[in-house]
Order: sequence, then C-alpha cells, then structure tokens
Amino acid sequence: MRPAHIEDFLVQLHGGQWFGWSDSTEKSYANLIIHDDTKSKPTELECNNGLTTLQNSYDQAITDTTNNIASAKTKLEALGLSVDEIKEAFGI
Repeated sequence: MRPAHIEDFLVQLHGGQWFGWSDSTEKSYANLIIHDDTKSKPTELECNNGLTTLQNSYDQAITDTTNNIASAKTKLEALGLSVDEIKEAFGI
C-alpha cells in the first residue's frame, strides 16, 4: 500500500511505541506527541520530506515492476513464445 500519512514515515524512524497523537481522530503534525524522552520530535518538514521519499520509493518500485514485466514479455516473445503461452505460464 502506498504511504499516505506522516505516520508511515514515523514508524520507520524508531522501534516501539515512541510516538502517539494527542487526538487520535486527527493524526496531524500538530497533534504529534513523543512518548519516549530519549527520542526527539522530528520537524514537520522532516516528516513531510520523509513521507515524500517513501511515496517516491513506492512509486519507483511499481514503475520498475511494470517495466520488468514488459521487458520479460518482450524477451520471451523474442525466444518464440506466443502471448498466450506467456500468459498461461506466468499470468502476465
């Protein structure tokens, strides 16, 4: 699933329940609280940039997969397999 919230970034920073929300119905940066005093609160910019990086990585992985499937189909066709044979064998 594509990362969609700063929470997706935060859970990757540290293990355990080191953060939470002062209002769990509105998980916004303004409501971000730190439970573990050994951890510092990232800035809003760090959270937003981290989320963007996660989203870009996810999008790139999807693109790479799509490109790899297309490349595999082309190579299999070049080896003489029909489109139907490729679909039957690999579901692609």
